[in-house]
Amino acid sequence: MQLTEATWTDADGLDTELALLPVGSTEQHGPHAPLGTDRLTARAVARSAADVREENGKETVVAPAIPVGIAEEHRQFTGTLWVSPDSFRKYVRDVLTSLASHGWRKIVVVNGHGGNVGALREVCADVTRHEEAYAVPFTWFDAIGATGMGHGGPVETAMLRATDPEFVHDDRVEEASAGTSDGWGEWVSGTNLAFDSAEFTDNGAVGDPGEGTIERGEELLEEATAALVTLLDAVDERDRRA
Repeated sequence: MQLTEATWTDADGLDTELALLPVGSTEQHGPHAPLGTDRLTARAVARSAADVREENGKETVVAPAIPVGIAEEHRQFTGTLWVSPDSFRKYVRDVLTSLASHGWRKIVVVNGHGGNVGALREVCADVTRHEEAYAVPFTWFDAIGATGMGHGGPVETAMLRATDPEFVHDDRVEEASAGTSDGWGEWVSGTNLAFDSAEFTDNGAVGDPGEGTIERGEELLEEATAALVTLLDAVDERDRRA
């Protein structure tokens, strides 16, 4: 069930403890991909997994996606929005506890933004330890070991082509490819000397988005969906008091 599209009486009639909370970011993804890429992909994976479970007779609540995350590293690119790590952790925690208050006490946070990973692990641990709830983070591209991730590169561009193709600017992909960076940052002795993406990419992209085909995107979505369904089954069976 999509909470955004449901009535409160629909939600009240559900018989499940499981909920999904998509979390993304509003940040640049090169000249060809939307600022909402991370939210769109997280939402798509969450919805796809919920659909698979529904086909198998299992109910899952999908909460509205959180659109702004920890993204100050993209601050030089117009349209990027960010909150502090403390604000992000508190906001996500409040959403998790409000879900739990309705009986959806087993929650998987479906994340689409690398900058959120550390904070989400912390807040899920805090909620699990101190509330009547069990929460775990799931970052879709990490879960499937997506190669060539980059930023606005082949992986995210491919995924968008499969989930939200209307937001990919095909006429700008060549421009994005020409101005992309080969890697994330400037590394010396295992240390990244760069804190902001503008230090190593002129147009915001990292990796060649031209390699992001719809066929690859469909494969990525299928793999991410399967991984999330497997996780949901494990969370559903887990004794949250353990």
